[in-house]
Amino acid sequence: MKINIACPMTGQQKCIDIDDEKKLRLFYDKRMSQEVEGDELGSEFAGYVFRITGGNDKQGFPMKQGVLCNHRVRLLLSKGNSCYRIRRQGERKRKSVRGCIVGPDLAVLNLIVVKKGPEDVPELTDSQVPRRLGPKRANKIRKLFNLSKEDDVTKFVIRRKFKTKTGKDADKAPKIQRLITPQRIQHKRRLATLKKRAFEKQKAEAAEYAQLYQKRMAEAKAARRSEISKRRSSRRSSRRAAAEAQA
Repeated sequence: MKINIACPMTGQQKCIDIDDEKKLRLFYDKRMSQEVEGDELGSEFAGYVFRITGGNDKQGFPMKQGVLCNHRVRLLLSKGNSCYRIRRQGERKRKSVRGCIVGPDLAVLNLIVVKKGPEDVPELTDSQVPRRLGPKRANKIRKLFNLSKEDDVTKFVIRRKFKTKTGKDADKAPKIQRLITPQRIQHKRRLATLKKRAFEKQKAEAAEYAQLYQKRMAEAKAARRSEISKRRSSRRSSRRAAAEAQA
C-alpha cells in the first residue's frame, strides 16, 4: 500500500510504499478524519501524528466520508455531494464509492501531518516550499500585509513572474475579489433603487386591483339585487292577477 503524506506547514509531500502488514495494521479499521501516531511506521516518524484524509482502492474508487463500511457501495449522488460533479442541472447519478473505513484492499492512503516530531523527515519537513500564488481576496491581502480599510489593496497584489514561450519575461496578477469600488457601490445602489421601484409598482398594482375588484363585486351585487327584485315584482303581479281572476 502506498502512503501519501502531506505537510501543510511546509507545503511538501512524500509518498512511501509499505508492504509490511504489521505497519499497515495501524490504519486498519480507522475512519477518515481520525488521528494516528506515526511511531510504528518507522523511527523517522517518531513523535509524528497523522490524520487520515482519504484514499483510493485498487480500482481507483475514492473513499467517501460518512459511508460507514470498508467496502465499495453504489450511492445515488446529486449536486453538493463529494465524489461527484454534475453535468446537467438537477442531474442525479448512481456512482460507486468506497466507505470511509480503512481496509486491506486500499491501494493509496492519504495522510496529513497534524503534529511534527522532534526530527525532520527528508522531503517532508526539512524545507519550505514557497507558495506559487498569493492571496486573491481583498480581506486576505489586508490581513497578510496588515493593511487598514483606507489603504489601496491593488498596490499590494503579489505578481507572479514567468517566461513566455518566446522567452520574454512577463508577470501576472490575480483579479482582486470582493473589492469595494465606487462602481460596485453605484451598482448596488442602482439595484436597490430598482428593487424599491419594483416593490412600489407591485404595491400600486395590488391596490388598483383591489379597488377594481371591489367595484366589480359591488356591480355584481347590484345586478343580483335588481334581478331578485324583478323576480319578486313579477311574482307579486302574477299572484294579483290570479286573485283577481278567482274573484
